[in-house]
Amino acid sequence: MKQSEIRFTIMLDENKMPVRIDWHASDAHRESTAKAMMISLWDGQENNSLRIDLWTREMKVDEMKQLCHQNLVAMADTLERATSDKEAARAIRMFAQDFGERLKLLKDN
Repeated sequence: MKQSEIRFTIMLDENKMPVRIDWHASDAHRESTAKAMMISLWDGQENNSLRIDLWTREMKVDEMKQLCHQNLVAMADTLERATSDKEAARAIRMFAQDFGERLKLLKDN
């Protein structure tokens, strides 16, 4: 069985706020830096999701809005692939469309 690793290194300032987010995936063969990260894990024993949301001072408000919008779209895609529930995925996509338009990320239809 193959094993892969994703490693995050978070540099904090004196107030324990993220200053830099570096990450490395063993399959990618390169390191990268990010301004923000949103990780969601499923705890099967607790039947609950666990989240880690971090962002640096360099993350602009407009970039955070884009990150949230893109995560909504990706969530719809993931839900549809994992469950084949096209209606639930469509509902998320409709919300993501409205959300994107309200934040002026997308043009109104």
